[in-house]
Amino acid sequence: MAAQKINEAHEHIAKAEKCLKTSMTKWKPDYDGAASEMAKAAVAFKNVKQFEQAKDAYLKEAEYHTENKAAYEQAGMMLKDMKKMPEAIQLIEKASIMYVENGTSGTAGMALDRAGKLVEPIDLEKAVDLYQKAASVFENEDRLRQAAELLGKASRLLVRLRRLDEAAVSLQKEKNMYKEIENYPTCFKKTIAQVLVHLHRGDFVAADKCVRESYSLPGFSGSEDCVSMETLLAAYDEQDEDDLVRVCNSPLLKYMDNDYAKLAISLKVPGGGGGKKKKSTVAPQGGSGAPPPAEEDDDYEGGLC
Repeated sequence: MAAQKINEAHEHIAKAEKCLKTSMTKWKPDYDGAASEMAKAAVAFKNVKQFEQAKDAYLKEAEYHTENKAAYEQAGMMLKDMKKMPEAIQLIEKASIMYVENGTSGTAGMALDRAGKLVEPIDLEKAVDLYQKAASVFENEDRLRQAAELLGKASRLLVRLRRLDEAAVSLQKEKNMYKEIENYPTCFKKTIAQVLVHLHRGDFVAADKCVRESYSLPGFSGSEDCVSMETLLAAYDEQDEDDLVRVCNSPLLKYMDNDYAKLAISLKVPGGGGGKKKKSTVAPQGGSGAPPPAEEDDDYEGGLC
């Protein structure tokens, strides 16, 4: 069966070469015909796991029929099966650029997302780059839900890489997108993630500012998310280790995306605890629905909200 498929592939290659020949009766090469035959050869090689030959056939298809941008992506997938990941990602990125140039930006974004998933297990830095590029493609198309989801993937990986300053910026951009499409419950979850990231950065003011600014979101004031963050900030500010541990181990935080849950369980109060030392600067619990008194922070430039 394998030998039959390989012979079939070589027959298609021979036909492709014939399509490219000119003669007294055929003045121009038939590139479309050659591309079609190469696509068939690639599939035949792929079916018998001859990935190197399949990749070469897909590249030839792309060369002969430049309108078929997918051939570069398919060649990239063959390289992925050959465990040649850097080369695979390079081809998929090339395909995505051609998709954009051809006016099919959505296809480009999906290709970059697929590439990010492929490379994530072996290269987090590259996966972040690909997810951010995909998000940018969708954002330019005003497809904010897809853009925000891809930014979410980048944000989580930035946290995993401990690039917390960049994670804070990425989270804010996510939150703005969800706010624009009026997905307020997700905005609440992004506020929790922001607080955890800022506290791990050692920036209490930025964390507090994120919570106070979230009072403008419909339904946030008095919600479980709001009350938990008020309690968390108060515990952190007062160096109350017991309250902080209680909030960070609550189901609300424990069952967040794994990267944020890890931030929660590893969070410590400054100075290692020691009990309450001063009154909280955030609103008391109780869900009254009224935001805490605003503090003057116009001169503050450290926050990333």
